[in-house]
Amino acid sequence: MVTAVVGANWGDEGKGRVIDLLAENADVVVRYQGGNNAGHTVVAKQQKFVLNLLPSGILHENVVCVLGDGMVVDLEHLTNEIAQIREKGVVVTPKNLKLSKRATISMPWHKIQDELEETRLAKTGAAFGSTKRGIAYAYSDKYRKKTLRHLKEESVQNRLKMMLEAKNLELAGCYHQEPMSYPALLSWCEAQAAELWPYIVDTGAYLEEALKEGKRVVLEAQLGAMRDIDYGIFPYTSSSSTISAYGPIGAGIPGKQLDHVVGVLKAYSTCVGAGPFTAEKAMPESWMELLRKFGGEYGAATGRPRRVGPFDAVASRYGLKCQNADKIALTKLDVLSMMKEIPVIVGYKKGNQEVTDFDPVEDLEEYAPI
Repeated sequence: MVTAVVGANWGDEGKGRVIDLLAENADVVVRYQGGNNAGHTVVAKQQKFVLNLLPSGILHENVVCVLGDGMVVDLEHLTNEIAQIREKGVVVTPKNLKLSKRATISMPWHKIQDELEETRLAKTGAAFGSTKRGIAYAYSDKYRKKTLRHLKEESVQNRLKMMLEAKNLELAGCYHQEPMSYPALLSWCEAQAAELWPYIVDTGAYLEEALKEGKRVVLEAQLGAMRDIDYGIFPYTSSSSTISAYGPIGAGIPGKQLDHVVGVLKAYSTCVGAGPFTAEKAMPESWMELLRKFGGEYGAATGRPRRVGPFDAVASRYGLKCQNADKIALTKLDVLSMMKEIPVIVGYKKGNQEVTDFDPVEDLEEYAPI
């Protein structure tokens, strides 16, 4: 059985906690898209874990965790994340963590490009609110065929020279940067291979076999429907598909269908990063600050205060439709227990026009909540 757990809003809906609960009865948990640009916060074993790359199932001893084909993986960040949770007593070995040999490797230059471009855009107020972790550039180079997918020595040496030549032209021409060193990057690749080679396998074949044996597989999404590259509030989106339909593809089992889709919603609206967010227009700043305080609304990956507002039924209907959810998990309802009345957005208004359907292509900045 394959179950996908996905966000129906802007991300930060509480998917990590839902996956942690489902993992108690699962055999395998798979991250199928994204990178370390967002995170899941899980409280378990009387400790707080912030996971940017590792699936939330890693906290369960009998669960095998997979980083799937559709991910972009910062190998240094992964190594550090493994070390951090090991310090808290979590066992991580090649037996319970598997990294797809088809996953895209996030190279050192991707973070450099991300930071340089976001800094350039910020000068004119046009920044996207990037986490500056290189995700967009890793995905861009994936589709340009100018990044790595494995670390076999002979292949790396040949491709690295070609990629670095093109990348240095970009860095010098666009940002006036000094060229990056081939020997240094080759050493970086060799160091990552030495550290993570035991974890790299054909995860698609592993999952196919697990499903044949009747094992229960949970697919874990990052972010939410509003951040999907195709169906989200473009251009203020992530660079990958956060939609459940992509789950089997990004996991490495494209021929399989989902048995269930759990759409995760928060009892109120939250958003990190730039872009239209109608819900934040509904209530005064004092109400929003109180909600942040009681809800602990700060980004797991960035620590940034989240933009907040009431539950948005318009956006949530759209998100659940995109995700084709047959089940709903509602999180953080208890946070609202301090309120005498709980506000809910039931429509949008633009001038004299009222709408109840969410359209990400519209100029959502011009809409007010009802």
